[in-house]
Amino acid sequence: MPAFCYSLLATSLFTGKQPDMTIVALPALKAALGNGQRLLGVDLGEKNIGLALSDTHLTVATPLETLKRTKFTVEAARIKELLVQHNIGGVVVGFPRNMDGSEGPAAQSARAFARNLAAAANCPIALWDERMSTMAVTRTLLDADASRKRRAEVVDKMAASYILQGALDWLKHNAK
Repeated sequence: MPAFCYSLLATSLFTGKQPDMTIVALPALKAALGNGQRLLGVDLGEKNIGLALSDTHLTVATPLETLKRTKFTVEAARIKELLVQHNIGGVVVGFPRNMDGSEGPAAQSARAFARNLAAAANCPIALWDERMSTMAVTRTLLDADASRKRRAEVVDKMAASYILQGALDWLKHNAK
């Protein structure tokens, strides 16, 4: 169990309240992190889930891995393993708004995934606007002359890294 879970458990023992592991604002996510904990970035796709990892100083996001979409329980189990393995204290889930800012079916799906993951992993989660992230990463890979096969292998985890880096940059410049 990650260290932040122990502190939340201790808090719940003293207050008699269960910790609320729901979707939170990005500054609240940062505040919930323990010393030296990382953030996990998640890019939800129809076929794959891209994952990225921050450093312990919350400055750089690095692509981690790509999961094939199967059942939520299988996906959540792998993410929970990563939370422990990498001392992850919170998750940033890409939130695909429409270009006009409205929420379509993909955004509703991302919100449901985040809510379910927060409950399953007992971990705070923030949503981060990810409009155009996959397109930006694909363009970068095309500019780098990556083959179609190579793009397919890395685009999801690189999109997760792009999303997480955006959140980290925002925290660096906006969070008090």
